[in-house]
Parts: sequence; structure tokens; C-alpha cells
Amino acid sequence: MAHKNKSNYSAYKARRSAAAKPAATDAAAKNSGRPAAPTGATPLRGKHKKPETVYSVIEADERLADIFRNHGLDWVTHEQRRQLARFYSLLMAEQEHQNFTRLLKFRDIALKHFVDSLIITRHTDLRFPLLDLGTGPGFPGIPLKILFPREKVLLGEGVQKRVAFLKKVRETLELGNLDILGRNINPFVVYPVNGVITRAVEDMRNTLGNVLSCLQEGGRVYFMKGPGADPEIPVALETWGEYYRLVDDIAYDLPHTENHRRLVVFEKIRNAPLPNEEEQDFPLLEGE
Repeated sequence: MAHKNKSNYSAYKARRSAAAKPAATDAAAKNSGRPAAPTGATPLRGKHKKPETVYSVIEADERLADIFRNHGLDWVTHEQRRQLARFYSLLMAEQEHQNFTRLLKFRDIALKHFVDSLIITRHTDLRFPLLDLGTGPGFPGIPLKILFPREKVLLGEGVQKRVAFLKKVRETLELGNLDILGRNINPFVVYPVNGVITRAVEDMRNTLGNVLSCLQEGGRVYFMKGPGADPEIPVALETWGEYYRLVDDIAYDLPHTENHRRLVVFEKIRNAPLPNEEEQDFPLLEGE
């Protein structure tokens, strides 16, 4: 029987809860007549920011060529780079209307979205079909799909405005063999994949539990983390060691930058019992 994550601890939710406490305290102070806490704290949700400069696809392609050459991606083909430039154009057009990315400067997008998404292929072998869990506006799933056009990639995203954007990207860039799963992934999702990749901030233990039913035996979960991932690993193994083993823990930098990264890879070594048939949820895929 699969272990239950009774606490459902999430480092992300804990940080959000802590960040929300000052606002609650201030509201209580206002109602009680006491002085409110000093202002100036960073708000939980920032205002919608639009890019100051948006480059054409041609100029974005030229700038990507220079950045890729200087930061370890000189092996990306011209055709792939042009597709990434078109993706950048679509992302910035969407950013004019709603918050899709906190990165607005072209260099930041090139390094922290594109280089970050693609450089991991120099540190590990990805297994397909590959599910990008919590893809947001398409990272790292869309760049990886552009890099591996013949492989099957699945984008998992529960926010519907992002789902609509991902469909638009798929249609505009004519990306075949790309499925979009417009919902959150949980243990009742049984769509079979051989790899799961995520840049989401969810705790590793929670993610391993949520993909337990869809990841096939021998499949791998690729966590793209920051350098402070150490506390999550033993907790994940303590909870799910019956079904997963740690196969890689690689510290690296984005080439020629001071951006530190961590790639943590788990392999599924045993299948768990499937969820109760009456509770199973067979998701509708937005495929070709």
C-alpha cells in the first residue's frame, strides 16, 4: 500500500503563509485601534509589469545567438533558436495583458528561462514521454520540445489562462506530439510517462507522491532546484524510499554566470497499487 503524506508539507505554502501574516496583523491592529506595523514589506503578489523593450523575432534570434555562444548553448541549431525567438515574442505579447513571468529583460529571459531549461540536457539523459509538471507559461517544457521535436512531451498546468496560452504556442509554433493537460497532477492521474521534470517550488516529497501513479517503473523524476535543496532529499526518501531511489544529485552553474543550480534525479524502482477504481480520474488530454 502506498505511503500517505499525512502532513502534506509544502515549503512553498509555508513561505506564502509566513508572508501573509504581517498583512493579517496590520488588519487586526486597524480594527482594534492599535498602530499598524511599519509599511515597506514586499507584497505577496506584485503589480502587473510590462516589458519596456520587446525585440522582433529576427533581432531576438540574433541576440539569442550571441548569448547562447557565450553561455554554453552554441550547439543549438539556427532553426531551434528561431523557434525560441518566436516563443519569446509570444510570451512578451501575453505579458502585455497579464503576469506570466517576472523576468522582463531579454538577457534574463534568455539565461534564466532558455539556457536554464536546455542546459540540463548536458547533465542528464531525459526519458520520454516526458511530463513537465507545473509548466506555467511553458518552462522547461516548450524549450525541451523545440530541442526534441520528435519526442512526446506533456505539459501539466492547472491555471486555465496559462493553458490557453500553451495551446496558442503549440498552434503558432506548429509543435507536434505535444499534449497539454489542463489540470493539477495528483495521485489519481494515471497517464503513463517515463519521465517527469519540474522547476516548480513544491517540496520533492509531495511531487514524488503526486506522480506515483503515472510514472512507469524505471522512469525518472528530474527536479530543477536551487542550491538549497538538501533538506528535501532525506524527507523524500524517508517517505517514498519503497518506490524511489536517488540516482543523481548534481550541483552546477549556468555557464559563465553566478547562477547556481541543482539537478536532483529520482528513479522509480517499484510500482505502487493504483488508486481505488471508483476514485480514479482519467484526465482529458488536449492533444493533436
